[in-house]
Amino acid sequence: MSSAVRIALAALVAASLAACASAPAAQPDLTPPPRRPVDAKTQLEYGAPPAPPPGRY
Repeated sequence: MSSAVRIALAALVAASLAACASAPAAQPDLTPPPRRPVDAKTQLEYGAPPAPPPGRY
């Protein structure tokens, strides 16, 4: 093998090892933000929010 091919092969092996050694990317948080409480102005304009559903027996 010529020296250029050996250097390229060594660089490829080093790059693949570096890619495997790095930590995986963190997963994005897909949970929706909490609902904001209804303020007094919104209650006057749209009415009071509906009552929560009844609990289980």
